[in-house]
Amino acid sequence: MNILLLGSGGREHALSWKFVQSPLCDELYIAPGNAGTALCGTNISLRVDGDFEAMEQFCRDKQIHLIVVGPEDPLVKGVYDHFDEAHKTNPFADGWLGVIGPSKYAAQLEGSKAFAKAFMERHNIPTASYKEFTDTNFDEGREYLMNHALPVVLKADGLAAGKGVIICNNHLEAVAEFDMMIHQHKFGDAGKKVVIEEFLNGIEVSVFVLTDGKNYCILPEAKDYKRIGEDDTGLNTGGMGAVSPVPFADEVFMQKVKERIIEPTINGFSEEGFVYKGFVFIGLIKVNNEPYVIEYNCRMGDPETEVVIPRLKNDLVEMLVSTAKGEVDQIKIEQDPRFAVTMVAVSGGYPGDYIKGYEITGLNQSTAETVIFHSGTIAEDDKIVSNGGRVLTVTSFGKDVAESVARSKQVLEGIRFMKMYYRSDIGYEFMGTN
Repeated sequence: MNILLLGSGGREHALSWKFVQSPLCDELYIAPGNAGTALCGTNISLRVDGDFEAMEQFCRDKQIHLIVVGPEDPLVKGVYDHFDEAHKTNPFADGWLGVIGPSKYAAQLEGSKAFAKAFMERHNIPTASYKEFTDTNFDEGREYLMNHALPVVLKADGLAAGKGVIICNNHLEAVAEFDMMIHQHKFGDAGKKVVIEEFLNGIEVSVFVLTDGKNYCILPEAKDYKRIGEDDTGLNTGGMGAVSPVPFADEVFMQKVKERIIEPTINGFSEEGFVYKGFVFIGLIKVNNEPYVIEYNCRMGDPETEVVIPRLKNDLVEMLVSTAKGEVDQIKIEQDPRFAVTMVAVSGGYPGDYIKGYEITGLNQSTAETVIFHSGTIAEDDKIVSNGGRVLTVTSFGKDVAESVARSKQVLEGIRFMKMYYRSDIGYEFMGTN
């Protein structure tokens, strides 16, 4: 079959790497892709954030059978709905399977924090207590904040490129941030509505589910590291590394996750008629051994994909075909029992200002235990150069976290580009405990 994958990051390189291992994959196209995805398939220049007509024409020309969506924007903007309607009006190629992802309505689980919180409330899914405010009840929100227990969490309701969450440790700071979000448009339209949330103190874990809207299977879990600095200090980023499996996510904890969160979530999809054929990323926090939902994402995470997908022993294309056909209940997940750790190399200055275009060397180091996935890269004049803040990730297997980290660090020490930086302490809290 012919597959179109949307996106350009490390997640998309990891998915591409996995797709081409399947005998079911004939042609793979990636829009727009990066220098790494070009090693797996054909990169194409298509806008993926809303120009669905051009995408549709490409799919008809290339007889695409399956569209897999990496980032959230196309899902929130309705890529599933567009192609579902287009196929009904003028059918695609024989064997057309559709889009892996939720409908526009269901994608509000990621596109709107308030929508997601209300969904959890309706289905008794454990999460932090909250209230939502807009400009119309700003004064009420300010008073609510001044009397709220500290720390307090402010979340822009809409998509804010992972930057729309602020944890405040005093009331004046919280009110100032609230004002900047509502009145000074700190996060643009995403902050027109603000969710004020109880702060939960615990350790986070990402759980990934594949669903056809009624059935589900659970993929390997992961823990990512958002802060730019060692020991989880500094600014938040898109992710500086990830670990899978997560040592504290034992059988007892994961049974609680399954019974209290995953099953009510998927049952909620079915009860409310959500059209949902794809990945559900459930961001959890473990508080006193109990799981609470922080957020839903409607796609795989990055850099978590770079540890989850390598540990998945199943044929991923086969799994997605089953998803499209509503047969997820027939999937039996097989996992590599080893630990996988990915470490992200970023451009100096990230997550602030940084310079693109630096030549990257030392990329030919992949082994049976280590894979290099490209993120912000591009091929220019027979060279690979940096083209983003997060430039690449190095994923390594090992018998424990320490061995996996050591292997990734060894490869990173052989990679060079100007002002390259990476966190060397990914998985630090699990050293010697697994």
